[in-house]
Amino acid sequence: MIRSWLKLLRSPTLWVWLGLIALTFGLPFTYPLFSALFPSLDRPIYTQDPFWRLFISHIGIVAASSIISIIVGITAGWFVTRERGKEFKPLVDTTVAMGQTFPPVAVLAIAAPLIGFGATPALIALSLYGLLPIVEGAIAGFTSVSTVAREAATGLGMSRAQMLRHVEWPLAWPIILAGIRTSVTINIGTAAIASTVGSKTLGTPIIVGLTGYNTAYVIQGALLVGLLAVAVDMLLGLLAKR
Repeated sequence: MIRSWLKLLRSPTLWVWLGLIALTFGLPFTYPLFSALFPSLDRPIYTQDPFWRLFISHIGIVAASSIISIIVGITAGWFVTRERGKEFKPLVDTTVAMGQTFPPVAVLAIAAPLIGFGATPALIALSLYGLLPIVEGAIAGFTSVSTVAREAATGLGMSRAQMLRHVEWPLAWPIILAGIRTSVTINIGTAAIASTVGSKTLGTPIIVGLTGYNTAYVIQGALLVGLLAVAVDMLLGLLAKR
């Protein structure tokens, strides 16, 4: 038990998350620091919304969009690696590549006037933008399962569902997880622009800072977004190792 706690305390991931939480709640107390760095600013600390609330909202948007991308991406990747779905592979590849090619800002600009401002257009943009790494990871993962493993499963009398659950999925999962890791990390940074359509995220201080020529706001938002991306990537890295 003691060894487990000591191992946990030595984990860089734990300290990065603790630092992220401390920074989220502690930024308002850094007023003297930012006041000294930017003496010309009357308001060197962003106070329109609590940082912890923006933090939770940011994670919520990323989580929701990532779940949509994961479900759609893995399903599409699995389907095109089946015999009956191989002919649709070029179509799927082209579709998800287009989703990655179109900038999220362009998707937001089109979606916001049609469905309104807020979190919904951000979810659409992030879900489309996060598809490509997951689909590619799913295709690579399921394709990497050797013919020998499939034949052995067939020889044991497994059904297609049993083969998928007990053979293909465990062997493909590490590669699929690598695609998910890339997609989520990208979406954490991209979610910052969701604030341009009225969604509350850690990008809100950045947008407000850019429009109001307040560099301190930009730095505060960027620090939290960057550290969140690193923290989540490290957490998913631990999951990949396990």
